[in-house]
Amino acid sequence: MKSAKTEKEQLAAYFRRYGKISISDIDYFFTLMQLKEFSKSEYILEAGKTCKHQYFISKGLTRTFYIDHNGTEKITQFAIENWWLTNWDSYKNEAPSTSYIQALEDSIILQIEKSELEKALSKIPALERIFREITENWLIAIQRRSEFYLNLDSKSRYEKFIATLPNFSQRVPQYMIASYLEITPQHLSTIRAKYIS
Repeated sequence: MKSAKTEKEQLAAYFRRYGKISISDIDYFFTLMQLKEFSKSEYILEAGKTCKHQYFISKGLTRTFYIDHNGTEKITQFAIENWWLTNWDSYKNEAPSTSYIQALEDSIILQIEKSELEKALSKIPALERIFREITENWLIAIQRRSEFYLNLDSKSRYEKFIATLPNFSQRVPQYMIASYLEITPQHLSTIRAKYIS
């Protein structure tokens, strides 16, 4: 396991990609966070429970998914190191989540409760600006994914996925990539065979 100092430095480097923030402000923000370790396959959030945190992935890989009326898992998001994630509907409205967040690898997560985050954003203007940018980037990613499915055929979806998220193809099982791309595992195998050849 990495030391807490290393995780704080990782978080500081991430924030500084978006704007200037002082060491003292980072120190304060870090005291509001909890460090959690999740084993592979362990749930970070389960459907039916209220999401009370935003999560920063220090190490590892997660997936977000729901189960449709046929009992089929539908993956809506993957996330890796230096990504923030939450279940926005549950987090914002304090309602039970309809989806799961699950670790796909042994993972180290820094999590912060909603009330603590709001306290930090009120106290640190630089942090409020940084989180606004982070949220805007989330929204852009959601919009791009929506357009991506409306406009591309299955082969193009796969090519776009590999081009945009090359690290995922080596770390995520193929059947999960198929779920994320909304195609069957068999069809994905056919696409990959043609793509690789």
